Amino acid sequence: MGVGVVGREDSSGAGSDSDVREVGRPEGLAHLRLVAVNIDGVLLNDSFGPVIRRLVESRGGQYGPALEQALLSQSQLVAAQAAADVLGGTAESLLTSYFQERERYLLEHPVKVLDGAHRLMERLRSTGVRTVCYGGLERAHFDRYLGDLVEYFDEPIYVCTNDFRPGIREITEEVFGLRFDQVLFIDDVARVAQTARELGVAFIGHPSDYDDGFQRPLMEQVGVRHVVRSLDDIDEELLRRVDAEAAAGGNWPDGEGTRQG
Repeated sequence: MGVGVVGREDSSGAGSDSDVREVGRPEGLAHLRLVAVNIDGVLLNDSFGPVIRRLVESRGGQYGPALEQALLSQSQLVAAQAAADVLGGTAESLLTSYFQERERYLLEHPVKVLDGAHRLMERLRSTGVRTVCYGGLERAHFDRYLGDLVEYFDEPIYVCTNDFRPGIREITEEVFGLRFDQVLFIDDVARVAQTARELGVAFIGHPSDYDDGFQRPLMEQVGVRHVVRSLDDIDEELLRRVDAEAAAGGNWPDGEGTRQG
């Protein structure tokens, strides 16, 4: 499966992505070579979970952890079909209704950069590790809200994962040519954590803080070791701890986390 990514022109003369991959381990962290940071729910406030719940309940559906798990971090059409299976109607009509509901929601709760996002990216950059942003919407979403953070990310800057959710395998192997034990994902959804565990990928959870979400307990069920409440909690000490765990193959309980790509 090919990965569709959109980068920026490199005017620094640093060379192609393939040249970058030949560079040795970055200074600062002993083992990890890439940190992939989710956009909505980590760097930006969550504008998906609350809208999904509002849409489900407005149509008489019962919203709970199982349904939330089935809908978040899926491709748009897969999530819409899962919703249609519960609420009736077609996936296409529900997808249209979802984006209409989201526009109304954003009038009350505009998209904003979360407190600590700039500081997190500065800390990641200070370690020398490469960083990339990813999410289910197109690159324009990144440019609109995170354009002033672009300097903190390495090519291709942003990866749209709508066609290959959750995107851990594709970002790790196809975009950066790395092993699974060499990357760290920071995300707000337990489904992504589950895939990270299956692949042996380091993971830090930053579940949405909206009152009616279920991602924090779902992450605990998955066995996520590091679940934070603020981006400032992802400090140098935690990053070095996760780096050491990745080097030892101990990101996950019961000896999981040793699988390599």
